[in-house]
Amino acid sequence: MNRYSLNQATTKYWPLEEVVAASAKAELSWIGLWREPIQEYGVERSAKLVADAGLRVSSLCRSGFFTATDAAERQAKIDDNRRAIDEAATLGTDVLVLVSGGLPPGSRDLDGARGMIRDGLAELAPYAGERGVRLAVEPLHPMFCSDRCVVSSLSGALDLAEQFPVEQVGVIVDAYHLWWDADVYRQIERAGDRICSYQVSDWTTPLPADNLLGRGMMGDGSIELRRLREACDAAGYDGPVEVEIFNQQLWDAPGKEVFDLALARYLEHVA
Repeated sequence: MNRYSLNQATTKYWPLEEVVAASAKAELSWIGLWREPIQEYGVERSAKLVADAGLRVSSLCRSGFFTATDAAERQAKIDDNRRAIDEAATLGTDVLVLVSGGLPPGSRDLDGARGMIRDGLAELAPYAGERGVRLAVEPLHPMFCSDRCVVSSLSGALDLAEQFPVEQVGVIVDAYHLWWDADVYRQIERAGDRICSYQVSDWTTPLPADNLLGRGMMGDGSIELRRLREACDAAGYDGPVEVEIFNQQLWDAPGKEVFDLALARYLEHVA
């Protein structure tokens, strides 16, 4: 249980104070935080709340979105990523999760979009390293390639990350996005100390109309969650395991009910 972390996005409408209090009462060590509610609550205030409860921040989600239609938009995104790095440092986490960005509107240039991501990492990685933060590139399932993330495999994420020092750029292993890939276990072994986080949810079908909200509770779907966790362990990763679920039914349920269910399912299917 010393590795378990509930990302607050799993209980989207539950106030931060209550998530923190429940995590502390359950004697957990970690909590995952999300930028928008943390900005609303106050970054320094959030950092104090978490620290006073005896918790640590497993990751800050999310930044990235490097792809842009023009130079001004690109610079605005670089500036926002710098703010995100500062926020992560203030919160005391060394993991800033990056969703890299989809194709710019009207574009079909995948290579060009991936080049923008590489250039964004090159501009930000030294600054992140100075702040003690690693940029964690998260590959997303290919169904999100056009509008959300053109990095669609762990292999592609590693091809980007390996161009930079390991202490500056790593990768996220998210079971939901990677479970389908026949090459995933070889790529996890390749990732080694580039792994910044292992995130869990489950793949359930049919997908909802908004496929972003298609993640299921662990044990309700098709993913070999424990096998993936053991592969990450074998590759040398011994850090937090984050439960990160986007699901409207779970969001609408009482926060404590979801908290208890996630903890029980983690023990049954992941630990």
